[in-house]
Amino acid sequence: MNYENVMKLALERGFYFPSCEVYGDAQAGFWEYGPSGVGLKNKFLELWRRELIRRDGMLEIDGSQIMSKSVFEASGHLGSFADPIIKCTKCKSTFRADRTIAEISNIEIPESADLTEFDNAIKENNIKCPKCKGDFENTRKFNMMFKVGIGPEEEPAYLRPETCQSIFVDFPRLFKIMRGKLPLGIAQVGKSFRNEIAPRQSLLRLREFYQAEIEVFCNPAKLDEIERFSEIANTTIRVQTDSEPVAMTCNEAVESGVIPNKFVAYYLGILTEFYERTGIDISKSRFRKLGDKEKAFYAEVAFDFEVETTIGWLELVACNYRSDYDLSSHAKKSKEKFEVMDNDEKVLPHVFEISMGIDRSLYTILEHSLKDDKENDRTVLSLKPYLSPIHVGVLSLVKKDGLKEKTDEIYFQLKRKFDAFLDHSGAIGRRYRRLDEIGSPFAVTIDHQTLQDDSVTIRMRDSMEQKRIKISELDSLLSEITAFP
Repeated sequence: MNYENVMKLALERGFYFPSCEVYGDAQAGFWEYGPSGVGLKNKFLELWRRELIRRDGMLEIDGSQIMSKSVFEASGHLGSFADPIIKCTKCKSTFRADRTIAEISNIEIPESADLTEFDNAIKENNIKCPKCKGDFENTRKFNMMFKVGIGPEEEPAYLRPETCQSIFVDFPRLFKIMRGKLPLGIAQVGKSFRNEIAPRQSLLRLREFYQAEIEVFCNPAKLDEIERFSEIANTTIRVQTDSEPVAMTCNEAVESGVIPNKFVAYYLGILTEFYERTGIDISKSRFRKLGDKEKAFYAEVAFDFEVETTIGWLELVACNYRSDYDLSSHAKKSKEKFEVMDNDEKVLPHVFEISMGIDRSLYTILEHSLKDDKENDRTVLSLKPYLSPIHVGVLSLVKKDGLKEKTDEIYFQLKRKFDAFLDHSGAIGRRYRRLDEIGSPFAVTIDHQTLQDDSVTIRMRDSMEQKRIKISELDSLLSEITAFP
């Protein structure tokens, strides 16, 4: 299945759709989740909390979306968080320089390259405006921060471009009141905002988007002293440093020097295990090591977790070793102390970041799970049962002879514990197909035999197998299959 199939499913089954679409002039880069998308997103985040946050006893906060100008002066975003743009001298259209050059000439230039590199590529390859064939002005930088004014004096502040800055500025208080001990992970889920020049492809490049970020604060002298490394030492990860990704265990990656230390390898390992549990095909994944010109301005070492889709490789997670860049910057700007005690040693912690794009992750899960079952003339969204927006559809064979009332009774019994969907109308085969498309792993059908012996027909989504079970057995069966791993 490809991008167009996923888009059709998303729009028709309530996963996501454009914001303000009834007006027809909705701004690009803003999308909304429908009921099915909210169900999938919430279950994805609960799996994230189980597999990463609770695993290591991390802390989770919920910070402000609007933050002081001082925060972003210290973080470097006001000076460095910018994309290269070019403007047509004729039609005045504006484009991302790196993407326009790549699309027209197939020349890849990192977005962090010197502006003269873009100008030279445009001149040497005679690149013209895609709209009117006009010439371009010199390349310039465009800061992607959304500026807001607070109060009647409109004191300058900004919508956060990433969720992590509140983690950094809150670190001294959190470490103290939560009796922290290094290494300490602090996480946050929420929306971030970036004024993208050319948002495109629904959830893949947004101006308002969800992130799930983890910042792990550590003692830089103890990066190979990870107590739980043995848990993932034999976990296979796919690392790309040159042309092709190579599968290796976390232990092999450290011993060969591909991964700089056990600390980084540990988190790449548990991240791989997490995504495997989402249903994404891990054989189509890679940790791509970024070169100096590709890394974010704050990163010392960086790996992007990318997954192959029908529209190319998508970056789902940025894994950055940020050293002490953030804490030292905020300490200098705020005049506050960010050092903490690690046993008897005073340390300014370094930070390893796991910055996850939720929207892109959900798109990838949908694409990797969507199947075209030509043999049975159906489309199937084979989500992991614990991620399915609807755990079980509850269907009456007909609405007469007391079946509607019995179906309602079973539905109200199940919905207290499971995400259930009640459906009385239409041919039973079409109702099964609708549930298949939304990813529901089970359908329970109530028929005349139910009234005689309290049994129902339960149908499995992937195999289409049907069997009779007692109503009293439904709870335990559904609990077993839909439970998180």
